[in-house]
Amino acid sequence: MMNVTRRNFVQTSVAGTVAASAQTDSGAPWFRRVCRWGQTNITERDPVRYDIPWWREYWKRTRIQGVIINAGGIVAYYPSKFPLHHRAEFLNGRDLYGELAAAAHQDGLAVLARMDCNRTAEDFFRAHPDWFARQASGEPYRADDKYVTCVNSPYYDEYIPSVLVEIIERSHPEGFGDNSWSGLGRNSICHCENCARKFRAASGKPLPAAKDWNDTVYRQWIQWNYARRLEIWDLFNRTTKAAGGPNCLYIGMNSGSITSQSQSFRDFVEIGKRAEFMLLDHQARADETGFQQNGDTGKLVHGLLGWDKLMPESMALYQAGRPTFRLASKPAPESRMWMIEGIAGGIQPWWHHIGAYHEDRRAYQTAEPVFAWHQQHEQYLLERQQVAAIGVVWSQRNTDYFGRDEAAELVEAPYRGVTQALIRARIPYLPVNAEHIARDAARFSALVLPSVAALSDAQCAAVRQFVAEGGGLVATGATSLYDEWGDTRKDFALADLFGAHAPGPDFGHRGVVRTSVHSYLRLSAPHHAVLRGFEETEILPFGGALEGLRTDPTVTIPLTFIPPFPVYPPETSWMREPKTDIPGLVLSTHGTARVAYLPADLDRRFGRDNLPDHGNLLANLFRWVAADRIPLEVRGSGLIDCHLYRQPGRLVLHLVNLTNEGTWRAALDELIPVGPLAVRLKLPDDVKGRSSQFLVGNGSSAVTVRQGWVSFDVKSVLDHEVVVVS
Repeated sequence: MMNVTRRNFVQTSVAGTVAASAQTDSGAPWFRRVCRWGQTNITERDPVRYDIPWWREYWKRTRIQGVIINAGGIVAYYPSKFPLHHRAEFLNGRDLYGELAAAAHQDGLAVLARMDCNRTAEDFFRAHPDWFARQASGEPYRADDKYVTCVNSPYYDEYIPSVLVEIIERSHPEGFGDNSWSGLGRNSICHCENCARKFRAASGKPLPAAKDWNDTVYRQWIQWNYARRLEIWDLFNRTTKAAGGPNCLYIGMNSGSITSQSQSFRDFVEIGKRAEFMLLDHQARADETGFQQNGDTGKLVHGLLGWDKLMPESMALYQAGRPTFRLASKPAPESRMWMIEGIAGGIQPWWHHIGAYHEDRRAYQTAEPVFAWHQQHEQYLLERQQVAAIGVVWSQRNTDYFGRDEAAELVEAPYRGVTQALIRARIPYLPVNAEHIARDAARFSALVLPSVAALSDAQCAAVRQFVAEGGGLVATGATSLYDEWGDTRKDFALADLFGAHAPGPDFGHRGVVRTSVHSYLRLSAPHHAVLRGFEETEILPFGGALEGLRTDPTVTIPLTFIPPFPVYPPETSWMREPKTDIPGLVLSTHGTARVAYLPADLDRRFGRDNLPDHGNLLANLFRWVAADRIPLEVRGSGLIDCHLYRQPGRLVLHLVNLTNEGTWRAALDELIPVGPLAVRLKLPDDVKGRSSQFLVGNGSSAVTVRQGWVSFDVKSVLDHEVVVVS
């Protein structure tokens, strides 16, 4: 009955084209060509109900070029020669993984063998107790009924490499993904004998007894753990390439969240240097981040990999996030918008189901139209460079050594506030890693440093050089007050640019208000361009706290602080101190460069509270420091995320309609169109601007070219539109 029902569904669906071959193309290697992926995450129950012919039809209908198939690790889906490699409960000697891999290869698909090698069943622990992570008490770390393996044990050095070789010899996959390859996270210290011995050999010291960010030994332990994960990455890649050839890659899995990468000891910059291809485990939006987080993730990771490499992302078709229902279909608009934002940011689509059989069949209808559209317009979605006016600086060391255990508040919220303001203002931006400022900054009109407190002297010098060459700068909060270890400086390292000086060495932590207070900012230079749109008010809501800081005599201070006063009862809600000389915003010029330093943490507050006044003020700052050198203007109603790309002879503009994203906290299940939109684009020398082609609406618009800019209208955008200007 199961097969009849599911095959009927296939027969009543639109027939798909045969999946593009990953094996027969004699050109670039698979990891440069295979850009649409699928995964059925196999459960232990599936070996007795996996309908391979049905799924092969689904592969074809969704136009995928590669599949990710569970192979081994926690659970083996083939008859492994290793007796402790736990076979799926219902496997009964079957080689389900091998059958699926063979079917995929017959269909011309690339195969990634999925591993999950961070924990095992109890029998493995009993056989090799010295291979497992230990608490200070000596008790093993456990995750439910499984035992967590230690990254410094022979389990990683010997056993897993042997399993990788076995899988290659049996089925010849193109490579390996690995769900939780990095082992025990940062919040737990492993006290096993392997860790104690290896850490002492590396540092000459015993393991830290507990978390202490001010302890040099604890910091050494952090860096030692980062280095060990890179050793594992390199070891597994040497193993797969030696057994499977130079293009057989170990790819692991990485998060789109910097905080998550830090918690897992995954050095994103170093992994980016090593990776030819990246798998992202980043499945759903959160209330505070929205769909736009996925576009930001694509841009951020491409900044590490380069835009010539591919990075598919696990796009869940089940209800992921809060709450999670593994076997229930996510509403199609919710899944679709997550996919569209990822594609707009340069991510390749990868549908993801849990289990091989579903009573909720609605999920099978979601991927096909998106993947078919992706295949049809692939030429515009790959091999392109993003065009952006603003670079937003981020740093994993800032997350670690300034954010520490409060990274969500101290690091993520300011970054989110800045990027949300840029999206609302329809200003194209790119994330820039702090280590790459010297390399990448010249392409931008301005840089934004959202409380990037922990910066090295070299990184500060790169920012200073950028400004010396005419680049604009917005810096907020504690930017440059701490060195790369999170140790405080006597003053901002960039005080000469800010025209302002830190009020104290712990300003970055002391000045942060975790909840909103009843404070305001007073407009003291109402005619300045950064205050455009606020002509009818003398105050703006703030919500934070400020203390006095010394400023240089040449600066302009357009905002000053109004301290908190009671909000309730109403009779007491009047300003006790309506005016102060405490700066909320400091503006200065350095030659042709404009610099805005924002001690008032409006970026953090906007990331938390989403007050339009905060977003509009931030947008004014971005435009002012960029000196109007912004290559895109989009006028019309709605929340539109704009991603602009360049290819030889043409521009490609993604317009993603996020207007409904913040209406309800529930999963999105209705799309509401916006428009018309009036678009202006600055034309590069090799783009004439003679035509516009709509890849979603399947039409075109009349264009007007004037003084190096092309103008056209977009009548309506439902979920997204992609416009090609050539």
